[in-house]
Amino acid sequence: MNKLQRCRAPIYEMLEQYRIMGNRSYHVPGHKNGEAYDGVEGAGFLDEVMKYDVTEISGTDDLHHPEGVIKEAQELAADCFGAEESFFLVGGSTTGNLALILTACPEPGMIMILQRNVHKSIIHGLMLAGVRAVFLEPLIDPLSGLAVAPAAEAVKAALAAYPEAAAVLVTMPNYYGMGSDLAPLARICHDSGVPLLVDEAHGAHYGQHPALPAGALACGADGVVQSTHKMLTAMTMGAMLHVQGPRLDRALLRQRLAMVQSSSPSYPMMASLDLARRLLHSRGKDAFTAGLAAVNVLRRGLAQLPRYGMVQPAEPLHPNTPPDSMAAYVTQDPFKVVIYDATGVLSGFELQRRLETKGCVPEMSDDRHVVLLFSLGSKAEDADQLLQALREIDSVESSESPHTLGILESRNISTWNNFDSLQISQPVSFSLKPVSANEIESIDLGHCVGRVAAEMVIPYPPGIPILYPGEVITDQIQRRLAGLAKGGAKFQACTDPVLQRIEVYNIQKGGEA
Repeated sequence: MNKLQRCRAPIYEMLEQYRIMGNRSYHVPGHKNGEAYDGVEGAGFLDEVMKYDVTEISGTDDLHHPEGVIKEAQELAADCFGAEESFFLVGGSTTGNLALILTACPEPGMIMILQRNVHKSIIHGLMLAGVRAVFLEPLIDPLSGLAVAPAAEAVKAALAAYPEAAAVLVTMPNYYGMGSDLAPLARICHDSGVPLLVDEAHGAHYGQHPALPAGALACGADGVVQSTHKMLTAMTMGAMLHVQGPRLDRALLRQRLAMVQSSSPSYPMMASLDLARRLLHSRGKDAFTAGLAAVNVLRRGLAQLPRYGMVQPAEPLHPNTPPDSMAAYVTQDPFKVVIYDATGVLSGFELQRRLETKGCVPEMSDDRHVVLLFSLGSKAEDADQLLQALREIDSVESSESPHTLGILESRNISTWNNFDSLQISQPVSFSLKPVSANEIESIDLGHCVGRVAAEMVIPYPPGIPILYPGEVITDQIQRRLAGLAKGGAKFQACTDPVLQRIEVYNIQKGGEA
């Protein structure tokens, strides 16, 4: 595509023309370009948005059968992100993950190999598809204790043990911006004739600047899901699915996307995807100049504040060490600055709370770390304000004792219970069959060790389940959950959102005492 084409934003331009034409609406949506609010209590800031909130009429195209502006916009996205074909997602990366799993495993009972620390949307995809999941334990970064991705050797061993596997799925980068080299995993998958699927929700910007890690497509992945709203500039819920190569059935993928996406997609959201892509196409690497400069201001400032440690890859022990021999953690997203209180006085949760009282709102925290997310929209003033807040927190004398939940103890645990020496699980069956109420009971979290979980427990963010139904709750897992609950973590999927109690299978139905 030429430069003029790349500077277009077909969906956005169509919506501007729609508004200028001022045609009278005899179609949905019912707010009639916002006119339903005229003369009554107004729609406020939504008034302007509603003027662009159209549906599938002549000239607006159809996301599920694109022939016009949406088709052109998706082709421009494929050109920008290096895909053979790209699809706009209006339900976030969730819909892309669901569609990929339903495509790779079209029949119940098929085997998929995937890392254990995946987003809840992937678990839901396994349930919808009736997948038998072979879980690989991720490698742990020894310095931070954080889980990243499985070793290439584990993927190779799993494919050898389960040659009938339909696909391999990994997450890269993780919520903390940590990653490893995907190219060896892609080669191993392709040598076995299966696609490599990547949940790259936090890496939509990868490969767009020399300071950023390479993207999953460039490393050889076959299907890649990106949250364009997270690290780029689309509206919330705006995401993309990119594919390349012959290993995914494209026709089936389109059908699966039609199943999991709304038949009435948001045109303002699709226009924001269009604009996010145009920003990269028109400005190239210059789009990231201000954001990277802001990050550099923060890093220089943190170097003057020894109280705060920062998560970053370790230097190789030997100059000639091959990159994939350190697969646990070799790349860091510069826009994800992960800090912690090196004195051990403030937990990550508490440090986040204190930053928020000073007007600085982090992306997330855990028991030790705080994730500070910058982007191409960040400015040096953002870094300055954050540094000032950190200085003020540092200057306040604290009588608190260091928190006792050790970093490695709290992170470096296996959360599945049937691993062999290669940390490859037996196939675990997922389905949509609900748990019967007479099979379960609610007990105090402090008394759950040795019992079998009857519900998922998902700290959010980041949305990665710590516990699945059917798992035996070990002492390590119980202490991990108790520490998160005490620290103020928020939980999803479990009955008790503050996790004072947990649902387990009762002994009469096979739960362990």
